[in-house]
Amino acid sequence: MIIATKVYQPMGEQPNDRGLSRKHVIEALEASLRRLRTDYIDLYLAHAFDAETSIEETLQALDDAQRAGKIRYAGASNYPAWRFVEALWKAEVGHTLRFDCLEPHYNLVHRAEFERDLQTICQQYQVAVLPYSPLANGFLTGKYRRGQVQAAEGARAGSVQRRYDQEEAWRVLSAVEQIAQESGSTPAAIALAWLLAQPIVTAPILGTRSVQQLESCLEALRATVTPDQMARLNAASTWEKEG
Repeated sequence: MIIATKVYQPMGEQPNDRGLSRKHVIEALEASLRRLRTDYIDLYLAHAFDAETSIEETLQALDDAQRAGKIRYAGASNYPAWRFVEALWKAEVGHTLRFDCLEPHYNLVHRAEFERDLQTICQQYQVAVLPYSPLANGFLTGKYRRGQVQAAEGARAGSVQRRYDQEEAWRVLSAVEQIAQESGSTPAAIALAWLLAQPIVTAPILGTRSVQQLESCLEALRATVTPDQMARLNAASTWEKEG
């Protein structure tokens, strides 16, 4: 079993209760080890960059944790491209642990943020890519219908409305649903199959809440997307058309 967790920010009211300072990284790690009842964590991620702490301090704290056997690898999430490159460079010149994986927000309706710069960086420096929100908060499952998102209840529906209730996203969903029908599959499986077909992607992070949802996602491993269908998904979702 692979254990992965993050050091989140903010966590408290005091300066050292949040961010990626050495003190907070160490304390958050020890708290995670206690909660998970384990001696080490396979993958420990910085949930977001901390502009108030030098990257050298963060990397050294993670390096010390690795040398102590408390983590195996470290990664980052929600890092702008230039900050991620800075982290890789500082790790090289400082001879410390580096971020070996990136957890970007990446899916068929949210491609530009990752593909614009981060994709090339991960390819060049052989960084594993673990996309979060691969189904766009459930939008790509087809559970939301045009004109009905605002009426849906809950924080997730509000997030979907803010991020995806726009013509470009509905165009993508239409293509996903059409290909799912052609393939005898589900929209979720097709959206995940597209992601799995990207050579740079190591594995998407699933946020399933039930066995049924998990089984629907696992269908992506059996889904067949033809080159023509893949081209249609790419054409419908290309971010270069935006703006």
